Amino acid sequence: MAAEVILPKVDMDMTTGTIAVWHVKDGDTVKKGQPLFDIETDKAAMEIESPADGVIRIGNAPVKAVVPIGTVVAMIYGAGEEPKAFSGAPAAVASPAADAAPAGPAALLPVVAPAVDATGKARATPLARRLARQQGISLAALAGTGPRGRIVAADLANARPAPAAASTTAGTAIASGMSTEAVKALYEAGSYSVTPLDGMRRTIAQRLVQSKQTVPHFYLTASCTLDELLAIRERLNAHAPKGEDKQPLWKLSVNDFIIKALALALQRVPAANVTFTDEGILQHRVSDVGVAVAIEGGLFTPVIRAAETKSLSRISIEMKELAAKARARQLKPADYQGGTSAVSNLGMFGVEQFNAIINPPHATILAVGAGVETFVPVNRQPVLKTQMKATLSCDHRAVDGAVGAQLLKAFRELVEEPALMMA
Repeated sequence: MAAEVILPKVDMDMTTGTIAVWHVKDGDTVKKGQPLFDIETDKAAMEIESPADGVIRIGNAPVKAVVPIGTVVAMIYGAGEEPKAFSGAPAAVASPAADAAPAGPAALLPVVAPAVDATGKARATPLARRLARQQGISLAALAGTGPRGRIVAADLANARPAPAAASTTAGTAIASGMSTEAVKALYEAGSYSVTPLDGMRRTIAQRLVQSKQTVPHFYLTASCTLDELLAIRERLNAHAPKGEDKQPLWKLSVNDFIIKALALALQRVPAANVTFTDEGILQHRVSDVGVAVAIEGGLFTPVIRAAETKSLSRISIEMKELAAKARARQLKPADYQGGTSAVSNLGMFGVEQFNAIINPPHATILAVGAGVETFVPVNRQPVLKTQMKATLSCDHRAVDGAVGAQLLKAFRELVEEPALMMA
């Protein structure tokens, strides 16, 4: 029996995916487990393997097209079966171009006007309604291909969102105060170019709008003296073991100390090691710390699991591995999902202080600036010290002001007395 090749859901909140590259051609003979194509999400590019042996017939799923999750993109015909031509699921593929026409041969079912319910609303599946809300699409303007004209998820593939769509329910649509046309009208034609939103940038926009609209942020800032930390870091790096190539096996960064300090501070102040849900506060036993990693076109936040239990050298090694995977877009969901807090460090760019936006479901995020030499009073005398500004953003639904202050105090103590991290 022929096997379907379905575009899988590889991320928790994923509704569409983009085929980055096909590794096989239509009509090729494939083996079970052989890579067929790479699916590109907002987080990573992942290989999708063949579910069976046989001859593959690829449907209407071109490279760089946006495809709804669950779409059948190919069929594999086994021994004794005739490898028939396959055109794909109805209306399943959306061109990334805003004005592209529907993918013609994919329409296997007649398109009819959507049926309406007793209230006069268009009939649609729950998934189709949710996708329409997220994408700012009016169901009333769509034709349904489901039974009796019901709108299904695939019918949204080629639909255009309404101008200036902004979600007022779940906050997941990209809120825009002005339509694209209105913004462009403010600038002289030909004075700009347009870079279309890819999956990563669109998801970043959606999540940050959702965070600022639904999470009540407040901010706390403290100055941390780094002199002792910098001295210990220099000594530890000088004594790092070397590999066969005579190069150090690890090299600690200031960020490694920051990750460990935040993880230990969350253990000292467990009331801050939490996540807000509508049903209650999740109290976490370990400190899973996300770390913002900038890549071209966006950023990822891979997570150091149970960071409070790991040595500085282990955190350093893991962080370098995760950063490399992030830049190659090879992170797996287990590398970035979850986490209890996060670190965003812009100190290497010379930024001295900033406020970071919380990355749900985290309840806090620590924004770290550059170390700056400044005179501070010691026994009423000015002494030159290296100080770093750390700003903690808190979700006031889960973390109260006093709890946030305790967490920042504990973090500062660990940074200023780094030997406590090694106890």
